[in-house]
Amino acid sequence: ERAAAELGVECDVIDLRTILPWDEETVFASVKKTGRLVVTHEEQLTGGFGAEVCARVTEECFAHLESPPARVAGYDTPFPLVHEPYYLPSEHKVFAAIRDTVRY
Repeated sequence: ERAAAELGVECDVIDLRTILPWDEETVFASVKKTGRLVVTHEEQLTGGFGAEVCARVTEECFAHLESPPARVAGYDTPFPLVHEPYYLPSEHKVFAAIRDTVRY
């Protein structure tokens, strides 16, 4: 909703229910339609499942991408649970990634 209001774009939101197998065809169809990919997950950025999604999309949909795939994830550092709200992806972080891919 925020992307539509502030950027004038609509986003496909795909909730992968499983990571093995994951719904590659739905993700590939969305990337071919939009030309963009923003992946978010709660793991650390490095080595997280979002890297696998970005890699597969780059392999299969490279010619359709209008910007580099973006990942919004946790920081590459251990964190105490009290700081979880700062560590996890937030609406603001996801919106910033959407904005950056649209403006690329």
